[in-house]
Amino acid sequence: MLYWLLKYIILGPLLRLVFRPQVEGLAHVPATGPVILASNHLSFSDSIFTPLIVKRKVTFIAKAEYFTGKGVKGWLTKLFFVGSGTIPVDRSGGRAARAALDTQLEVLRAGGVAGIYPEGTRSPDGRLYRGKTGVARLALASGAPVVPMAMLNSDAIQPTGQIIPNLGRIRIRFGPPLDFSRYAGLVGDRFVERAVTDEIMYELMELSGREYVDTYAQKVKSAPPRQPLPA
Repeated sequence: MLYWLLKYIILGPLLRLVFRPQVEGLAHVPATGPVILASNHLSFSDSIFTPLIVKRKVTFIAKAEYFTGKGVKGWLTKLFFVGSGTIPVDRSGGRAARAALDTQLEVLRAGGVAGIYPEGTRSPDGRLYRGKTGVARLALASGAPVVPMAMLNSDAIQPTGQIIPNLGRIRIRFGPPLDFSRYAGLVGDRFVERAVTDEIMYELMELSGREYVDTYAQKVKSAPPRQPLPA
């Protein structure tokens, strides 16, 4: 109930008025049945604008830190994510991450819409990074089509670390559904899962127009800063 209140009464109308979403290809999202929305990830606000413009309820996974913040900001952040049906995931990996994917698989088996960021984290510099194979496992295990979705300028609307978004028109583009039924029964095959993931990332590169980097974004984020060369 909170999801629909936020979308249509509390936040949705205001966000539409202020950010005037410009959307291409929304008709590619099936009106019924299970579907995976696979998006690049440029900004915290990606998880706000996607449910805003997709008519159906979209269930995302998000890092667990969004649910454990302190103070008023932490409470409001948790309220938003809980209200939007977002599933917390421990990004350290292991059982917690698998449990989050299993929960999304249940969403798909119930005929719902699962949203996922294949890169696993926000891009550190706006480029598109190597996808993790969780999206492929979801697609192969569920048989659901994958609709690629490109956030085109959300990093300009709300850059990383900026709390108050900039005023501007948010732009989003959807591509035709990708069918991976030819790989039915091959979930767990790491070569197939990599091939499926790479095909999805290629479509996101084409849709977004962003440069592709064949490295995991988290690896770039965790790398120590480069030391300046001696004079």
